[in-house]
Amino acid sequence: MLDIKFIRDNVDLVKQGAKNKRFDVDIDRLMELDVLRRELITEADSSRARRNEVAAAIPQASKDEKPALIEEGKTLKTKIQELEVRLTQVTEEYDALLLMVPNVALDEVPIGETDADNVTVRLVGEPKKLDFAPKDHEELGLTLGILDKERAIKFAGARSYLLRGPGALLELAITRLAMDILVEDGFEMILGPLMVNESAMKGTGFFPYGKEDTYHLEKDDKYLIGTSEVFLVSLNADEIIDESRLPILVAGYSPCFRREAGSAGKDTRGVYRVHQFTKVEQVVVCKNDPNESRALHERILGNAEKLMQRLELPYRVALACTGEIGLGQVLKHEIETWMPSREGYFETHSCSSLYDYQARRSQIRWRDSDGKIHFCYTLNNTMIASPRILIPLLENYQNADGSVTVPEALRPYMHGIERLEPKS
Repeated sequence: MLDIKFIRDNVDLVKQGAKNKRFDVDIDRLMELDVLRRELITEADSSRARRNEVAAAIPQASKDEKPALIEEGKTLKTKIQELEVRLTQVTEEYDALLLMVPNVALDEVPIGETDADNVTVRLVGEPKKLDFAPKDHEELGLTLGILDKERAIKFAGARSYLLRGPGALLELAITRLAMDILVEDGFEMILGPLMVNESAMKGTGFFPYGKEDTYHLEKDDKYLIGTSEVFLVSLNADEIIDESRLPILVAGYSPCFRREAGSAGKDTRGVYRVHQFTKVEQVVVCKNDPNESRALHERILGNAEKLMQRLELPYRVALACTGEIGLGQVLKHEIETWMPSREGYFETHSCSSLYDYQARRSQIRWRDSDGKIHFCYTLNNTMIASPRILIPLLENYQNADGSVTVPEALRPYMHGIERLEPKS
């Protein structure tokens, strides 16, 4: 969340930032609550101080003075109780509104509403010119016997799928390659909880806005994560980190879950939009230094690009517009991979800088050499997400006979399989 002092000093900027990001939040009401909350705190503190004075004066008071002091003490007690009730009510509304205020995007972020307003930074690789009628990934998956949606839907419902045989190996190969690249770059791999408390979802900025899209296990009051970013950020919550430990470079591998609320009937063919998927995620915790944050942003974006280049898939890097970068991000780049069946570049990775937005919500701080405490900055990047990455991989590596060539970078993980052949 944003520092309330920053909001007070930059009301118009914060309002415009929220509008640019298409978040409807009542900043004026937040400012009213901020004033009222501070007034109530001041009045309650003043009343407590006076009550203490009265309590101290009663034993020394004369017989004639005591009744008035005792009565004043009772009045103050009632007043303080009423102030505390009112303060609790105001604080609850204040806290809820503060969580809904989006971070302000950097000046370089283009103002826009949809991914059509994103700005291309660079194109890498050329889409293959196929001299035959290409199949889409669902048809390829069926003929190769590696994708089974029909049976999955039978027992798990819509947007479910099975990866079978070489298809399962292919996903595991991609995730292993992704993890190997990150380990080589000094990241610590972490396997963490898939079910978390609401505090972790709020602390990482996925709640309150993303609550409708999150699976809730009501009996245990736990939530299924949509990314390992949740536990990678939360593992440092409520901690003060020594400067010598920064930056912290961690990566998570996990199944992820998303309800896809509001997506009924959208992207139902294939596995572009599903309820369960697998991700390898990068997370960085660093000092509150914009220059260091930017260098780390380029580093984790570079890791994802390194993976794409090893897979030899054509892609573009785009600077996401304000309407696409989310609640906490100040900067976001997307890697969009060429998908022949969709005749365009579509998002497969995202790289985000959040400055101290998550750290304030999660209370992640660091101590400098002078002993001063600061909030950290955080960053994250999707290193790989499957099965979405299988779409461009299958479609770009397909052959005229219906087979699919396994990219060379994945062959060491494929138990000798170099080509996926159609089932007879």
